[in-house]
Amino acid sequence: MTNDTKHTLARRRLLQVGGTAMIGFPMLNFGSFRVFAQSDTRYSQRAIDLVASTQVFDMLSAPYSYGAMIEASLDEQSGRSDGFAVPPELMQDVLTSGVDVLHPAVGVSGDQAMAFIARMNALVAEHPEQLARIDGIADLERLAKGQRVGLILGIQNSDHFRSPDDVNVFYHLGQRISQLTYNRQNLLGSGATDRVDGGVSSLGAQVIERMNGLGMAVDVSHCGDKTVLDACDLSSRPVLITHSNARQLAGGHVRAKPDVAIKAMAGTGGVMGIAAVRQFVSAREPTTIKHYVDHIEYVAKLVGVEHVGIGSDQDMHGYDSMSAQAQQAIRSGYSSSYAFREKIDVDGFDHPRRVFDLVQELIRRKRSDSDIRGILGDNFKRVLGEIWSA
Repeated sequence: MTNDTKHTLARRRLLQVGGTAMIGFPMLNFGSFRVFAQSDTRYSQRAIDLVASTQVFDMLSAPYSYGAMIEASLDEQSGRSDGFAVPPELMQDVLTSGVDVLHPAVGVSGDQAMAFIARMNALVAEHPEQLARIDGIADLERLAKGQRVGLILGIQNSDHFRSPDDVNVFYHLGQRISQLTYNRQNLLGSGATDRVDGGVSSLGAQVIERMNGLGMAVDVSHCGDKTVLDACDLSSRPVLITHSNARQLAGGHVRAKPDVAIKAMAGTGGVMGIAAVRQFVSAREPTTIKHYVDHIEYVAKLVGVEHVGIGSDQDMHGYDSMSAQAQQAIRSGYSSSYAFREKIDVDGFDHPRRVFDLVQELIRRKRSDSDIRGILGDNFKRVLGEIWSA
C-alpha cells in the first residue's frame, strides 16, 4: 500500500464516526469542514490532511479515564469495576481523536509497578483490534488511523528499579520508558518539588546505563533541575521530557523546565512534549490553547522545532470533567508548589479532538507542514527509534 493510499484511507476514517460520514458534499470545498457530529467546530482541509497523514504521538495520555481510575482506587473495597476499563463510548473517542500513539504512564511506587504494567498488558489483550503494544518502531506499522491505537508502556517513577537488573525484568514485560523520579526523592535522584536536589545517585547512574544498553527511554519530566542535568550528562542516548513546559512562560512553576534543562535535553538529541495542565502553561488567566502553543514556539526558538512535541498530561476529556471526589484526590496528592487553580485544563485543549485545534493554531502561526508533522509525532518517532535501536 502506497503512502498516498494510506493517507486517503486515514482521511476517510477521520471524516467518519461510527460509520456515518460527517462531511456531506466532498466535491465542494468551502475551505473548512465540520468533522465531528457532536461539535460545530470547523477545521481547514489542511489541518484535516495533516492529522490524517501523520502518526500523532501524545507522550502522556491514556485510553482509560483518569477520573475512573482515581475513583476506583479510592473505593477499592466496594467491589467497583476496574478503573482501567475502556467502555465503548470512550474507545470511540480515542479512535476518532486523531492520536495514534499514547504513553499511558502513571506515578506508582515500587511495589505497584508490576501490577500496573500487568494491567496495561491486559488492557491491550482485552482490545486486540483497537489497541497494540509498541515495543519498537516496527510495531507502528500495525496501527491504522481511526481503527487501532498504539500504547507505549511507561511509569512516571523508577522507584521499582532497586538494582540495574530490575530494568531487564521490566523491559521484558514491555516497559519502554521510565521517568527517573516522580516529584520527590527516590533512590535514583531528586524530584521537582524537593527542597534540595542532590542530582542523580550512584544507583541512578547505573540504572541509566542499563536503560541505555537495553533501549529503554530515560524520562526526566518530574525530576529536579540538577537531576535533569545529571541525567543528560550521564545518558549515552537521547533523554526525553515527555510532558512539561517552559518555566519562563509558567511564572517559574517548579514542574516546568528552565532554559538550561531544555538545552541539555536537546543536547542529547531528545524531545520535549508540552503539557496542557493549566498552571504549568500560565500563571495568569485566561489560559487558552494559544498560551499552550506559546510553549511549543518557545522551545522551538530556544533549541529547534525538531526537539518539541505533545505530552498533554491528560486523558481524552481532561481533568475538569472529573467528579468532585476525584478532583479532590488529585489536588490533595501534590505539594502546595503545584498551585492548583479553579480549573486544571487549558481552554480549547480540553476535549478528545484537541489535536485538530492544535494544528489549526500552528497553521495560524505560519508553521510549515514539515514543522507541524514533527510537532505532532515525527519528532518523537525519530528519537524513540534512536533510543530503541539498542
